[in-house]
Amino acid sequence: MSKHGGKTNEPNQPQIPAGGWGSVKEVTTILLKEHVPLEGTQLLVQQNKPDGFMCVSCSWAKPAHPHPAEFCESGAKATAWEITSKRLDPTFFKRHTLRELEGWNDHELEEAGRLTVPMRYDGALDRYVEISWDRAFAEIGAELRKMDPKQVAFYSSGRASLETSYMFQLLARMYGNNNLPDSSNMCHESTSVALPKTIGVPIGTVVLDDFEQTDCIFFFGQNVGVNSPRMLHQLQEARKRGVPIVTFNPLRERGLVSFVNPQSPVEMLSGHETVISTQYHQVKAGGDVAALTGLCKAVLEADERARATGGPRALDIAFIDEHCHGFDAFAAAMRARTWDEIEKESGLTQGQIEQAAGTYLRAKQVMGIYGMGLTQHRNGVLNVQMLVNFLLLRGNIGKPGAGICPVRGHSNVQGQRTVGITEKPELAPLDKLKELYGFEPPRDKGMNTVEMCESIKAGKLQGLVSLGGNLVRAVPDHDQMDAAWRAIPLTVQIATKLNRSHLVHGRTAYLLPCLGRIEIDRQAGGEQSVSMEDSTGCMHGSRGRAEPAADTLLSEPAIVAGLAKATLDPNPKVDWDAWVADYAKVRDAIAATYPEIFHDFDERMWQPGGFRKPVAAAQRKWNTPTGKANFTVPDTLSADPDMPVPEDALRLFTVRSDGQFNTTIYSLEDRFRGVQDRKVLFMAGADMARLGLADGDIVTATTAVDDGVVRKVEDLRVVEYSIPAGCVAGYFPECNPLIPLWHYAKESKVPAAKSIAIRVDRTDGTGRPLH
Repeated sequence: MSKHGGKTNEPNQPQIPAGGWGSVKEVTTILLKEHVPLEGTQLLVQQNKPDGFMCVSCSWAKPAHPHPAEFCESGAKATAWEITSKRLDPTFFKRHTLRELEGWNDHELEEAGRLTVPMRYDGALDRYVEISWDRAFAEIGAELRKMDPKQVAFYSSGRASLETSYMFQLLARMYGNNNLPDSSNMCHESTSVALPKTIGVPIGTVVLDDFEQTDCIFFFGQNVGVNSPRMLHQLQEARKRGVPIVTFNPLRERGLVSFVNPQSPVEMLSGHETVISTQYHQVKAGGDVAALTGLCKAVLEADERARATGGPRALDIAFIDEHCHGFDAFAAAMRARTWDEIEKESGLTQGQIEQAAGTYLRAKQVMGIYGMGLTQHRNGVLNVQMLVNFLLLRGNIGKPGAGICPVRGHSNVQGQRTVGITEKPELAPLDKLKELYGFEPPRDKGMNTVEMCESIKAGKLQGLVSLGGNLVRAVPDHDQMDAAWRAIPLTVQIATKLNRSHLVHGRTAYLLPCLGRIEIDRQAGGEQSVSMEDSTGCMHGSRGRAEPAADTLLSEPAIVAGLAKATLDPNPKVDWDAWVADYAKVRDAIAATYPEIFHDFDERMWQPGGFRKPVAAAQRKWNTPTGKANFTVPDTLSADPDMPVPEDALRLFTVRSDGQFNTTIYSLEDRFRGVQDRKVLFMAGADMARLGLADGDIVTATTAVDDGVVRKVEDLRVVEYSIPAGCVAGYFPECNPLIPLWHYAKESKVPAAKSIAIRVDRTDGTGRPLH
């Protein structure tokens, strides 16, 4: 890496930094594109402020003392996207059949504007037609009452507030199931499984203050420049203090290479870039277990040398003896691994790994930050456990400036879990719900997202109520799932904009438009506020500031209440109308259900920086069966041992662009990777030569597994890129048809989207192979 902004001579790879004038231009462009330049600018200064509205995209922490502009490029795009002046009223659907709209791409569908009225699908017309709210609720309730509750799912995206999420889980459980799949099932469920077993909490231990005290940061599989750009402020400040940042990631992501702070006039005028990663190791996709094994092995070898010479120990023996369980077995397993097998599996040399370990050994307070690059593998749970092992070796959990930091990608996906959105009955306060509301909650396990898809594929699911999201595009096995989706007897979509899941619908389908979080929510009790939890476990209030897109919209709590009243028998202990009139009453209910976390909820939610829920591991209290932090012994060096890559194939991992938030595509170009469209495969030059491909060739990608199903994506353009040999990258969700539904993380069932064996064949542009 060059000391001048981290620039390297990489094939077809732009050398622009994250932030800078490029970010300013992108924000200006989308505000103009959505016809909200003045309103959008006024709203952005209130984004992520203690008395403003919380960003609708990423869930990165909100500081107590925010910057003047406490928003990033991605957050500004999300805001402009929601407050757009464009509208989809009933006349739009009179002009377009759903079959016609299926020909539009994802960007075009959402770009069309905000939904304004409730609608029901008319099969004879192949159109959505307007329906009144009362009639929609009555009809949906009548359908749900006829169904087997065990065969109905209540899905939620990470957008919903704590108040809405609590009401939604109560609706599902009073209806009779724990079928509460959510977007966490698609991304960080591996975290929620791994961390309780190792350190006794389901979330990370790091808060913003730790960034000010750390003296070393390790990054694994997280693209900060796209998924959580506001974190770049903390990273830049750490780098200015001389804190080393060591990155393990298959692609050289621009946000982890260099950054120009758009809020610094000096940097903007001078073009001065801050080098973010002081070491950048391009680990192979699926090579994280091996890389972390190498790091742990290097630390143990350094400790053996220290013992032999009488020097200071490399291990924090006092911490291990007092706080850890299983160290001896883990250490023996690490020593038994050879450097040859570690190098082969990780794609890194012993020297590279030892260089990173040396940086770790020189530090006293180390943070481990990671994203879906660790969680979305067959051994995603093990990946997270290996990072915990690495941190435990030197006592880097439960002290200032150190800890583990999973970065959640959706605005309130972590908070939804906190208030009961879970398919696992043992994680929900069922006895408390029984006491408060006088009903018998279901005790059997519900469906997670993969299990829901399996039920849909088998023709068993009778109904799906979806609180936000674009499930049809987000789930694996697109082509296999589409036909099955259309056979679901009932689908209900609560949404702000049109997306693919509204076009690929059930036999009876409803589209219920809701207020967005940024909009003023006026109810009988006055203007309402909501709350959400950030990635560090802090709760924040949020006040809508924009006028609603239409006076016909209902809030998410009002829609959930409308569905509940139409579906459930009356319950004198649940006054849905009172909850909708005053969301503070919902917060009182949340506090009654979770008093340890949410006591004095309504007052504390406006505390600058939020209030944090208890995280025992941060105080070195381990709520595990052993009463200690547990080392995990890996049984493999591969994150994906169950999908081997044939010699003539490559290992695909999916990525997102700078013009994207989850399945929402703001623009087709990706300026950080230098492409103007999303139907591309990023490939190493050596692999292109081996396969007889040239930059720009059109190819078909086919999943290289023999399970009787042909999975392929056609018309992909090859782009030569700096990527480990044997690996190839493509965009989510365009490459989702290549992911088998059965290829998911053990224990957590997160789709293993970061490691898929594929074959790539050159075509003539019409899908026909060239031999």
